[in-house]
Amino acid sequence: MISGSMETAETLNAILKTIDEGIHVVDANGMTIFYNSVAASLDGLTLEEVHNHHVLDAFPSLTKETSTLLKVIQTGTPIYNQHQSYMNRKGKQIDTVNSTLPLWLDDELIGAVEVAKDISKVKQLSDQLLDLQAKMKTSTNKANKQTFATYHFDNILSLDPLLNDIKEQCRKASRTSSPIMIYGETGTGKEMFVQAIHNESSRANKPFVVQNCAAIPGPLLEGILFGTKKGSFTGAVDRPGVFELADGGTLFLDEINSMPVELQAKLLRVIQEGVVQRIGSTNLRKVNVRIISALNETPEQCLSKALLRQDLYFRLNVVYIELPPLRERHKDISFLSDHFLKELNTAFKKNVLGFTEEAVQLLNEYSWPGNIRELKHAIEHCMNFADNNTTIGIALLPKHIKGTIRTENHIPHPSAIPPLREALGEYEKQIIQMALKQTAGNIQQAAKILQVPRQTLQYKIRQK
Repeated sequence: MISGSMETAETLNAILKTIDEGIHVVDANGMTIFYNSVAASLDGLTLEEVHNHHVLDAFPSLTKETSTLLKVIQTGTPIYNQHQSYMNRKGKQIDTVNSTLPLWLDDELIGAVEVAKDISKVKQLSDQLLDLQAKMKTSTNKANKQTFATYHFDNILSLDPLLNDIKEQCRKASRTSSPIMIYGETGTGKEMFVQAIHNESSRANKPFVVQNCAAIPGPLLEGILFGTKKGSFTGAVDRPGVFELADGGTLFLDEINSMPVELQAKLLRVIQEGVVQRIGSTNLRKVNVRIISALNETPEQCLSKALLRQDLYFRLNVVYIELPPLRERHKDISFLSDHFLKELNTAFKKNVLGFTEEAVQLLNEYSWPGNIRELKHAIEHCMNFADNNTTIGIALLPKHIKGTIRTENHIPHPSAIPPLREALGEYEKQIIQMALKQTAGNIQQAAKILQVPRQTLQYKIRQK
């Protein structure tokens, strides 16, 4: 029995060592009983400096009040997704999202475990973007007052009547400040439409701020949205969020269905009241922001999967725009292919003449799951290898497109397809023969199987 327990402990220990997140486990007295190499790397320590040491001895900067492990041991209450920012022993700035859980055995609290996910790189990039947007907002130089929105409706090219109707709807919607929700598959051009709406609106000379809700962990996203106050958590600084940076302009929340549901409730309050409160602050700041949100799943799917709060959906879905995928815009495949070819001829200083008929056919038959973005990249792939004064043929198309076409579109030549009446007659003949064979030629029983009158079956047999 003891041997089995030891094997189980060794197995568990081996598993914990392979996990790519920092893990720190203490007993009920705060002594470290497990500390993996990822946690050691984050803290700038060695395993020996922490293992078998009390938390406060290994981390002298902590106290009973500030240590989440000791706090959980004391209260027995888990702490989820807490953002921590600190300087480790090697002087490196570290940002993590931590969850600290109590460990129970037969109703007895025996310790706590903390799992830390390193988000330092994401936090650094987010801070740089926020700082850049803040500088643009406060700059008095006219050259720096331009927003990140570069696309206009004239940049959205299409021969598709439906998409051109959508463009006109968006032009009309740009004249108001109503919230807009856009659904479209990846690569359908959602941000192009959002930028065009902003540039057509009365807010065109005001900030245009984009935040992808899927790219940032929830605890970090809250600070990015609403801002932070110095001291609100370890390492926090006074910094405005994107709502403040977008004040007077447009805030584009992309993939809003990826935002944690609990954060959606806080977002709803900001939208309803028009005020934002930085994390850790008691001050309310009034903001005037037009929100445009985007979904990469249909609203019905998001609501059924509980990815989107219903009350937030109704608040944001005042104007609804649905962009059709490229596979449903048949004329646009060739049209946009030619457009991208001309653009790339200029960019690459080439003179590629166009596409062969076979290449055009394959491009039109492909399903384009990545939509316009995928089409543009496919044409760029071809242009890298195409010679001057030649046309792009099948051989230059990306391999995955050619491979998919062979399996998806293996259509027989028209001469091999029989007339429908002839094909149906042949199939009917086979079914009758099967029924007669099963009943050993008994027409009465075969008619019952086929569920037709006996006289009808006899007539069809004579016709065959």
